Amino acid sequence: RFLQKRCYAAARRSEPLTEPLSGRKPSPAAPLPPQNVQVSKLPNGLVIASLESYSPLASVSLFVRAGSRYETVENSGVAHVLRLAANLTTKGASAFKICRGVEALGGSLSVTSSRETMVYSADCLRDNLDSLLEYLVNVTTAQEFRPWEVAELTSRVNIDKTLAQQCPQIGVIERLHEAAYKNALSNSLYCPDYMVGRVSPQQLQSFVDENFTTGRMALVGLGVKHSTLRQVGEGLLSARSGPGAPVAKAIYRGGEARIHSNDNLVHSLIVSEGGVAGSAEANAFSVLQRVLGAGPHVKRGSNITSKLSQGIAKATTQPFDEPGESRVPDVY
Repeated sequence: RFLQKRCYAAARRSEPLTEPLSGRKPSPAAPLPPQNVQVSKLPNGLVIASLESYSPLASVSLFVRAGSRYETVENSGVAHVLRLAANLTTKGASAFKICRGVEALGGSLSVTSSRETMVYSADCLRDNLDSLLEYLVNVTTAQEFRPWEVAELTSRVNIDKTLAQQCPQIGVIERLHEAAYKNALSNSLYCPDYMVGRVSPQQLQSFVDENFTTGRMALVGLGVKHSTLRQVGEGLLSARSGPGAPVAKAIYRGGEARIHSNDNLVHSLIVSEGGVAGSAEANAFSVLQRVLGAGPHVKRGSNITSKLSQGIAKATTQPFDEPGESRVPDVY
């Protein structure tokens, strides 16, 4: 006798699993309700904003009003060094653990800065967000600044400065702020030459203590629940509650600065003092920007609708551009 073989796989060959079964309609997926941006402010002064996008990826950024404008004469360049010190050892994790831990989660942890703010950004799959937020909180609230690690940043500071010197656009923007403002916003994004290698761990810690407070922070998330960010703000970030050090008002003075070089092109900027964001004067400057041609146009077109472009085209055929900003509208 031979046992009867059960060839279920062979019987299914006539009905491929990649095609829907005949006579059966799959039930439609339940639509996810669209969410609006949620904004709240905690009692400790921390502003939280979030948007649930149902994306498998989550992005969280901590904005801190700790840019170079908050430097003083004694600690010039501290913001540049602090930007590079984001991956150093903290009280809760070593530099090696932060690097390998973020890699193991398949995420990224980066920091950027401007004259106004310093932004710490974390991106990963939303299932790993809780673990990545621990590293984000560590690098923003538990800095340690070990002297030997800070000393090793000198070479990276020099590399940043060298790369910036090779970009004339960066140089002209730096000279613009130096000439336009008397203080605060006149501070450079890069460490001055006389302070390279001289920014101490004590200066870094003092700058963090004065500026990294919840009253000067905003926690923003995309693809994350608002309750999750509130939990982070109420718990882990509460250690740095307070308004922070007083802020010096930036004084616009105008002026002129000329830097000679052997470049074949001349890079120049003409600016004027603008209005405060949200004011009627700022709205008027926004309209002026569009009239001059700062609005959207064809990427490689001649922007013939711009009054400024029409005037310059009659005077020269050399390359030019005319971007604009709300604080100091400019012509480049």
